[in-house]
Amino acid sequence: MDLDNTSDKEKLELCRRYYHAGFALLPFVWLINLIWFFKHGFLRPSYEEQHEIKWYIIKSGIGSLVWFIILLTWFITYQIYRSEWGSTGDYLSFIIHRVFQYLLRHTSRDYKGK
Repeated sequence: MDLDNTSDKEKLELCRRYYHAGFALLPFVWLINLIWFFKHGFLRPSYEEQHEIKWYIIKSGIGSLVWFIILLTWFITYQIYRSEWGSTGDYLSFIIHRVFQYLLRHTSRDYKGK
């Protein structure tokens, strides 16, 4: 999408939609909002909708940062304590290779019992 060819009101509405979409546990949308609208919110000369766009950009950046910290904390915690959690730590693991083998075995028409 080319934001340079849209009106300032449309930019504000799109920025607002992306901000609200981030609350659906989609922090990546907040990051996209921050990247796409940064130039229009902070680097362009002042215009009527700019203040609101800036506000949505700042809140999107904060939301992305909070989610990044939460996920990083979980990743580090899991890597450090997984073995101490025993079978619970193993059940939290997801091994894609085994899942694909199972699916191929039970869904493939050409499978000959290998």
